[in-house]
Amino acid sequence: MNPIVKSFFDSVTDTFTYIVYTKEGGSCAVIDSVLHFDQKSGRTNTSSVDPVISFIQSNKLQVEWILETHAHADHISAAQLIKTQLGGKVAIGQHILQVQTTFKDIFNLEGAFVADGSQFDYLIQDGEKLVCGELVFQCFGVPGHTPACMAYQFGDSIFVGDTLFPPDVGTARCDFPGGDAHSLYCSIKRILSFPDHTKLYMCHDYPPAGRDFQSFTTVAEQRKDNIHIHDGVSEEAFVNMRKMRDATLEMPTLILPSIQINIRAGHFPPKESNQVSYLKLPLNLL
Repeated sequence: MNPIVKSFFDSVTDTFTYIVYTKEGGSCAVIDSVLHFDQKSGRTNTSSVDPVISFIQSNKLQVEWILETHAHADHISAAQLIKTQLGGKVAIGQHILQVQTTFKDIFNLEGAFVADGSQFDYLIQDGEKLVCGELVFQCFGVPGHTPACMAYQFGDSIFVGDTLFPPDVGTARCDFPGGDAHSLYCSIKRILSFPDHTKLYMCHDYPPAGRDFQSFTTVAEQRKDNIHIHDGVSEEAFVNMRKMRDATLEMPTLILPSIQINIRAGHFPPKESNQVSYLKLPLNLL
């Protein structure tokens, strides 16, 4: 069964959030939600996720899954807000444990933080099939951007996270801790082995001047026109391109706050004695 896909775009972080469902009153999955964060004040607000919640409520949908394609470095997840208001299980790929272990050391997190994935309701294995109402969706690992990246196939649609961007933008960076360009090449080839008509829904778009934002392309379009990995690009050429390009990129604006919250499944760090949560800023480390 092919799903209905409703997309929402957060213009501050250039992020797409998706609701996947089959009918009004049925079950749904929410993929890659966004909690707005003002870096100058350290305040969060719900302006990005409010339209998502309103759509779910107005269509009488039942949230079964709140899916993360990976632990995002460019926005904070609204997973816990959605779960609190609407229910559902917060899920991510099982290799989040590796990401948690890496960043627990980088941020020197509190001793009570355990890098075992227990902050999430469910850890997804590569190749696992899960049920969302009338939909059965396939989950498969697509490491490279991060070790824990997952893609989710609902019928003729695959939600690929940061692995791929529109063809004129290219592919994900691989220079974060645990990233690997060889792995990304293999992951993308796995995605592009699906039938040409398969829709690929992306987490972000950074369009060149003159083009509107777009949330999806097709396997055929990517194989023909992706500037980094169209048909005929060898693994060696791709890896060399990725290494040279990544060396020129700045860190994402929100990587430091985002990672600390997203490896906790969207939970804030525990409140301190004054009942305030704090984020850390490592100096001269990354």
